Amino acid sequence: MPDATCIVLTGFSGTGKTAVGRRVARALGWRFVDTDEMLVERAGKPVERIFAEDGEAAFRVLERETVAEVCRMSNVVVSTGGGAVLFEENRARMLDSGLVIALEARPETIYNRLSSTSGGSGAEAMVRPLLQANEGQDPLERIEALKRERQWAYAFAHWTVSTDTLSVEQCAQEVLRAWRRFGATTPGAYRDPQRAALVTTESASYPVLVGWGILEEQLGRRLAGTGFQGRAYLICDNNVVHPYGRAAQRSLHQAGIETHLFTFPPGEPSKTLATCATIYEWLAERRVERRDAIVAVGGGVAGDMAGFVAATYLRGIRLVQVPTSLLAMVDASIGGKVAVDLGAGKNLVGAFYHPSFVLSDVATLATLPKRALTEGWAEALKHGLAFDSGLVEIYESSAEGLLALEPELTTEVIARNAAIKARVVTEDERETSGLRALLNYGHTIGHGLETASGYESYLHGEAVAVGMTGAALLGQRVGVTPDAAVKRQAALLQRFGLPDRFSGVTIDTMMEAIAHDKKANGGDISWVLLDEVGSAGLHRGVPKEHVEQVLRELSK
Repeated sequence: MPDATCIVLTGFSGTGKTAVGRRVARALGWRFVDTDEMLVERAGKPVERIFAEDGEAAFRVLERETVAEVCRMSNVVVSTGGGAVLFEENRARMLDSGLVIALEARPETIYNRLSSTSGGSGAEAMVRPLLQANEGQDPLERIEALKRERQWAYAFAHWTVSTDTLSVEQCAQEVLRAWRRFGATTPGAYRDPQRAALVTTESASYPVLVGWGILEEQLGRRLAGTGFQGRAYLICDNNVVHPYGRAAQRSLHQAGIETHLFTFPPGEPSKTLATCATIYEWLAERRVERRDAIVAVGGGVAGDMAGFVAATYLRGIRLVQVPTSLLAMVDASIGGKVAVDLGAGKNLVGAFYHPSFVLSDVATLATLPKRALTEGWAEALKHGLAFDSGLVEIYESSAEGLLALEPELTTEVIARNAAIKARVVTEDERETSGLRALLNYGHTIGHGLETASGYESYLHGEAVAVGMTGAALLGQRVGVTPDAAVKRQAALLQRFGLPDRFSGVTIDTMMEAIAHDKKANGGDISWVLLDEVGSAGLHRGVPKEHVEQVLRELSK
């Protein structure tokens, strides 16, 4: 059936799915279906009794059958149970049937809503079975814990609406705006087995594609499929041009796209305005036009620099990101941050400039040098530690398979990382709410280490690993990060072969480099610290002497 005839609402209990769904259905003249209500009607008893008498497993079977049925309907708005999206079969059906929209709210908002709708206040008001699962636990803490466990799954939605400050009518209008922009105008756009996530901001919307062995097969076809009529200008470093730059070139040629190739010396020292000036001259000689595109093939350096060139040449031309390093796949290629370095610091000259799409061929990781692959896991571990405790559990249970690049497992984990990054960018494109800043966990010390060492001694992921160690110790010192979280992180870094100490740089040089951190405000740095595994927060006012003490502890 056409995607445009079904809207599926997901999200935690209390985010407003039922009320908003009814309002959207009324506006469209469609049928409204609540999967929990349908399930209760068929079971002949309320959800609480199903859980109490039959168990959660029985409830999930009924839920799966109900989701399968409603996802076959047309002209329908569907409100799903808060836990339905946790299961792959349900997610696949939802994504295949229509436009999936996640309703988001802070735990405090959810608690207040659930309390008020249940006719009471406090713990007595929390009648939802999952919220009563742990006797004696504070309901708000239970909400926070459950929400952290489930957040990764909500990230698979095509669109997210934050409902905290919106009325039901305003939320409904946001859902309708998304439907008009994507569902009503582009039916069939969602059925894509490679799409791990959709980044949707006020300035851009684009898919993040993740698969095994998809570069040569799909790059040209994907670009041509966007209606592209120009020429493609590939930018990659000398280490990547064979085989991946050439594979990208062949793919584009096969799609009938004229292609040119620029290469540069690999590594962070190339990511400068001087290199950009050389690329500008190269583009000018070839009379590049705004209808043309820059295709960045490679790791974070290629993506950052080629993206900056695309953002600034002719005041902006089309950009496609084709990351071939783990670090770039899970982090650097997603979110529109493009930049070059100055002597005073990393990424100090840059812009927000989104690509038309991101295409990550996980198979390209098989040819990475071991050190380059290892450093990439730092950014992947960061996502779990800061946002998703469930992802951390996968790292802990499946480290060997990930390190061996088992295709299905690695592709799934990279797709999940991409979904986390995409969701954060969608909700906070320009770091105005503080959410996106949490992606910088480990980066304050990490960037300082890179700068202080002249970008030569440490790869970015290695520096971030040291930075995460420092942030955990700093959080422990100021009473924010629990000892158990520090130990779990240390064990993960060791298991993935990442460093937790630095050498060859003085403490004074490190302190000076950290002072240039982009999150500094009036000299006061906002530190991203773990509140627990899977949850991070911004903290100001960390004493300078604590930072110096931690750096001495990190120094070999």
